[in-house]
Amino acid sequence: MSILQRYFASSIAQAVAFVLLALLGLTAFMDLTGELPAVGKNGYSLQHALLYVVLMVPERVYRVLPVATLIGTIYIMAQFASSSEFTIMRAASLSTRMAVGMLFRIGVVIVAIAFVFGELIVPRTAPLAEKVRLTAQGATVSAEFRSGLWTKDIIKSEGLTGEVLGSRFFNVREVRPDGQLIDVKLYEFDTSFRLRSLIVARRATFQGKSVWRLEDVTETRFSNPALLAAGATANAQNHFAQETSKVDTIKMATRDLVSEITPKILSVSRRDPERMSANELAVYTRHLQENKQETNRFKVAFWKKLIDPLAIFVLMALALPFAYLHARSGGVSLKVFVGVMIGVSFLLVNTLFSHVGMLSTWPPVLTAAAPSVLYLLLAMGALWWVERH
Repeated sequence: MSILQRYFASSIAQAVAFVLLALLGLTAFMDLTGELPAVGKNGYSLQHALLYVVLMVPERVYRVLPVATLIGTIYIMAQFASSSEFTIMRAASLSTRMAVGMLFRIGVVIVAIAFVFGELIVPRTAPLAEKVRLTAQGATVSAEFRSGLWTKDIIKSEGLTGEVLGSRFFNVREVRPDGQLIDVKLYEFDTSFRLRSLIVARRATFQGKSVWRLEDVTETRFSNPALLAAGATANAQNHFAQETSKVDTIKMATRDLVSEITPKILSVSRRDPERMSANELAVYTRHLQENKQETNRFKVAFWKKLIDPLAIFVLMALALPFAYLHARSGGVSLKVFVGVMIGVSFLLVNTLFSHVGMLSTWPPVLTAAAPSVLYLLLAMGALWWVERH
């Protein structure tokens, strides 16, 4: 059986590698075509575009590997069926359970490769690709809002530990590719969400150990935040101003700020969750939970990072029934075409469930696992049917 296992493994590996290279060539061509309109503008050359496309290849590998595995496995199973090799294997006591076991062992290697790309390679190469493009164009990293990038932090009595004293909202107009922040505004509130101070800095540089060095700083402190309460009347404000209100403005060349916000968190907040590792998603989700912000999108992405590579097992199980179909059921090319359609449908269903799950606030685990479970049931039903026909 070990000889048969090696035969299965070598045949499937060659087919999967060939299909993967073909799909990567197609996606790389499409990526390059998408970059060509920007070539020659703002110093962005063809070399930069080619480098960007090359750096995006690992992400494309991660995306198309499940479909390449499905098509490659179907091709080999269809070849086994057309040449009657699988019939001879079954006559030599190869049961469906044994065939599933061999495909599972082959799938373990492919799943491990997918995890390596998804957790170690893509989270590094995808941001690097964006950095190369932005640096070449002399651009800064902008946020989705015209007012800049916004994020939230917690103020504690002793740096990152101690009693919670309030919250702080970061507003950054520009984030440079090197991580430097330009035109920073910090709105600090107490636990009752009354404004206590406004800090404006021309730039901020991360010094490590959760410390930001603010430069050209102007800090405005409000000793009576009730002045800013919504709905306060003019007479009430004048009364507070005469009695207890006080506004202090302090200017400093530099100031150190201790914050849980780091360049990594800022970069994560701008990135597509699909390009982040499970560890980054877990860290950022925890940060959002601590600041009482919406986390569902990142939880779904986290579970998809864990479950999607395992879908390779399901897709390989879907390919096995093609080995039971004889030549009269269609040629190899027809079966490969069916495999392509199944792969495309899996990607569409996976994407559909992600969007519907987030809109319907389904549990993140269910949203991520539902497509794989659905296609696993389809694979089990197909195996049951071919064994009885």
